[in-house]
Amino acid sequence: FVPSCSDFSSARKLPIFMASKVMRVFDRAVKELQRDRAARHPKVHLYEQLRDEVAWQVCDRLHDIARTFPRVLDLGSGRGHIGKILQPEVATELVQCDMSGETLRAFDKDARDLHLRVHCDEESLPFPDNTFDAVLSSMSMHWVNDLPRMLTEVQRVLKPDGVFIGAMLGGDTLFQLRGSLQVAEQERRGGFGPRMSPVARQSDVGGLLQATRFSLLTVDVEDFTICYPGLPELLDDLQGMGETHAAHRTAPLHRSTLLAAAAIYQSMYGTAEGSIPATFEIIHMIGWKPDPSQAKPLARGTGEMPLQQAIDQS
Repeated sequence: FVPSCSDFSSARKLPIFMASKVMRVFDRAVKELQRDRAARHPKVHLYEQLRDEVAWQVCDRLHDIARTFPRVLDLGSGRGHIGKILQPEVATELVQCDMSGETLRAFDKDARDLHLRVHCDEESLPFPDNTFDAVLSSMSMHWVNDLPRMLTEVQRVLKPDGVFIGAMLGGDTLFQLRGSLQVAEQERRGGFGPRMSPVARQSDVGGLLQATRFSLLTVDVEDFTICYPGLPELLDDLQGMGETHAAHRTAPLHRSTLLAAAAIYQSMYGTAEGSIPATFEIIHMIGWKPDPSQAKPLARGTGEMPLQQAIDQS
């Protein structure tokens, strides 16, 4: 584990611009503590099924691009989930950074480029402009308070015609749990508070990429549904992944409310086998840093065939 890389010693220090204008929904210090605690678990690998699967999909999208990327940044690397999959012939050098120092210390033994681990925050990257040929991010963006700033930073450190490939939790993630908690708290307390962290939706992500001047955008969504014996096992899995609630100013959840939520969850969503499903919505995104060499749409009115005619012939 290294706190910084000598190759990037010339990185400029960024001012905390717009700090007063950004709503700090997440307590990043609490989230770092949660990630640190998860990394210290003696059986941390048992909680990484979803992270490994999403990392595989991110790498698969990079592998589909017919080129070699000399230097790649893994933003929010966790314990090296992308580093276990990404092939050296695709990415010659992989720099892996995460907000949790304990996570970087507990790196998976099968991960690569262990000498290129960097402890840093996603919103202020300690790298010079035009450093990386590709930037990847898997399962970390949904805890960033200032996504526009983070995406601006990603574009800054990308070389022209560099690609950003990301995957984050979407708005319908754990909708079963959210609904059960709301009904239970309404019944027990006469109202409900924010028990789950807000996350972006597919339309939000496309707009953010466009606003931060990425080109050739692709955004798609995929759902993963995992079945658990009951609510305690689901909550234990979320804690083991370091994915529990980390918003500011949240009141404690009463035990009676939690027990009621477990019963409501089972009643509303339980399967015939007695388990409960938990859905994780993953938003995948691809954007390129603009470059004159990239393909551009033809000027309006230069088409040789009406669109309807082309559709009819296809």
